[in-house]
Amino acid sequence: QVQLVESGGGLVQPGGSLRLSCAASGNIQSIYNMGWYRQTPGKQREMVAVIISSGHTNYADSVAGRFTISGDNAKNTVYLQMNNLKPEDTAVYRCKADVGGMDYWGKGTLVTVSS
Repeated sequence: QVQLVESGGGLVQPGGSLRLSCAASGNIQSIYNMGWYRQTPGKQREMVAVIISSGHTNYADSVAGRFTISGDNAKNTVYLQMNNLKPEDTAVYRCKADVGGMDYWGKGTLVTVSS
């Protein structure tokens, strides 16, 4: 099993920045990829960014050029650097790990972009 704990959410003004962290523990050697997803009430969950073990990354069109996903293997942590935040980025952001086809999720961290 894999445990994921997110942190770094909060309230930020439009145009501001935040960095989210996702710390993984447990059977981390079997993690194939990790990603950030977000969800707001009444909307479907949306993939924000994914990083696979090779280092390849993929982003949603809505965040490309503003968000950057990265990983620190020594700390077993994946980050999401979010710049030029917009009100439509407001959501609960959750971290997911793909372990041999099985998904593990963190509980999420709330990001609110508002003036």
